[in-house]
Amino acid sequence: MTLLDKLTTEILTGDGAVGTMLYARGIGLDSNFEHLNLVRPALVLELAREYAAAGAQVIETNTFGANYTKLAAIGLGHKVGEINRAGARIAREAAGNGGILVAGSVGPLVRMKGEEQELTPDAMAGHFRAQCTALAEGGVDLLLLETFGSLEQLVAAVRAARETGLPVCASMAFLEGGRSGDGTTVEAFCAAVEAAGADMLGANCGAGPLELVKVVRRLAALTAKPISAYANSGFPEYHEGRYIYRATPDYFAAMADEMAAAGANLIGGCCGTTPDHIAALARTLAGKRPAPRYPAPSRAAAGAQHGFRPDKPSFLDPWGRRKVITVELDPPKGMDCRRIIESSRRLKEAGVDAINLAENPLARPRMGNIALGSTIQREVGVEVIIHITGRDRNLIGMQSDLMGASLLGLHTILAVTGDPAAMGDHAGATSVFDLHSFTLIKLLSDMNRGVNAIGNPIGSGTGFTIGAAFNPNTKNMAVQAERLRKKVANGARFAQTQPVYDPALFLEALEQTRDCGIPLLPGIMPLVSERNAEYLHNEVPGITVPDAIRARMKGLEKEAGAREGLAIAKEFIDATFTAAGGYYLIPPFGKCELALELIDYIHAREREQR
Repeated sequence: MTLLDKLTTEILTGDGAVGTMLYARGIGLDSNFEHLNLVRPALVLELAREYAAAGAQVIETNTFGANYTKLAAIGLGHKVGEINRAGARIAREAAGNGGILVAGSVGPLVRMKGEEQELTPDAMAGHFRAQCTALAEGGVDLLLLETFGSLEQLVAAVRAARETGLPVCASMAFLEGGRSGDGTTVEAFCAAVEAAGADMLGANCGAGPLELVKVVRRLAALTAKPISAYANSGFPEYHEGRYIYRATPDYFAAMADEMAAAGANLIGGCCGTTPDHIAALARTLAGKRPAPRYPAPSRAAAGAQHGFRPDKPSFLDPWGRRKVITVELDPPKGMDCRRIIESSRRLKEAGVDAINLAENPLARPRMGNIALGSTIQREVGVEVIIHITGRDRNLIGMQSDLMGASLLGLHTILAVTGDPAAMGDHAGATSVFDLHSFTLIKLLSDMNRGVNAIGNPIGSGTGFTIGAAFNPNTKNMAVQAERLRKKVANGARFAQTQPVYDPALFLEALEQTRDCGIPLLPGIMPLVSERNAEYLHNEVPGITVPDAIRARMKGLEKEAGAREGLAIAKEFIDATFTAAGGYYLIPPFGKCELALELIDYIHAREREQR
């Protein structure tokens, strides 16, 4: 009888947490648990045998994070095969000859912090293929793909795992409300992994036993395939330097009984569960048969969109009728914002369409731009473009601040990854980067639709006009153009470039991004001295000052430097005036007068053309 046949006639008991138990045995959370397969195999074997003795009929390999993306981060990328084969052999030894099955544990891939380029489906499949092949070589009975928060990754993993010929279980981590970290519903998950060829579907980790019961009920109404359920032991509590899970073995077993009644075929434990939990589980499930399945009544399409708030009046409204002009001003480093408010007032009177407020540029702390932007809009009456980075907030804080920005009437956001904290002057600061520019744009677009990052409704949409950054200072414009296409696909509706000094580069960028169909404003930062030009060229990421321009600035400073810098900026405007629909002015050091002179020059050119 095959595993899948067996699951149609009886409910099997899985094992419990590996990481929790290794931590309890003194292995630090900063250690690599999977490497223990090579350096402390006796410890891993001891734990597996404890679960087998507790009554687990399926035990997992200690290989959850043994993929290239995780191991390479600690210099062990070359040991993917060795670690997975060792993990399989250890679990096989613990299983013995008593009919216990071994599941090869495969977890999700990780992205390095600050890295914007996403792995392609083929690259994902390649990493999963290497791990699954090694586990199969080690002698596992099935492959358990678990704790996935990305449906795209899970589908790639299923397809790679199927190549081994072993049964494949696809398990996703669902949060409260029955959505995964990427917003996938139970229904969408079920349809996608069945289409990819999964033999068993399931859920694990996530929000705890009670929520998992609800997920199992939904799955049982959608699929005839076996269902796995591995719940956490509730939510962790940090107490005296350790994480404590409060759900008792008896409570956990009672909830597992509900999972069985809801339709689960394989039930085990995830974070916080111990051999005691599994022993109670095994006693409860002994002799139970799978519950009958009943198809669900027809449901509304998964992921139905919520109401979208129509775009509000925007600084882009004049696009195509006249030049749109935005100006960037730096928030103050301290509490006094009188100068920036006065500068904003002068710029509004000069005819600027919007004020850009960067967020802690070069990773140096300044006044929060959301509060400052709200103040400028209220007191000056000019639209503010808030720059939001992925560096300073985690996913939770980001959503809170964006909802707050919408409440304050800030409806234009430029989404950027942000300079890493290491660039700044605060040695103890760290970067977050839960989101980079692509995923931040996607989040903003979702919030416009009235849902948060995991697809739960937030009420009316936020109504953001979403902007993106574009860097034309590159040797390969096609790569940058493709990045912009992806940002547009995610929801970007305009783009502003890094400061650019070569008109030909901007004209090439316009040509290569014409199919994007969104406004592209070139960044103009007037130079003020030779030192300023050399600093920008040599030290500021994303900015290139051509040799000819730096030669013109050589030996110049103060008024002479500012005059020549303005002359260069005006020549750029002349060279691009016919093609550009607007300009993004970035006066250095908050020198509002430089922006005012360029605004007057642009307006004069417009009058000449009438």
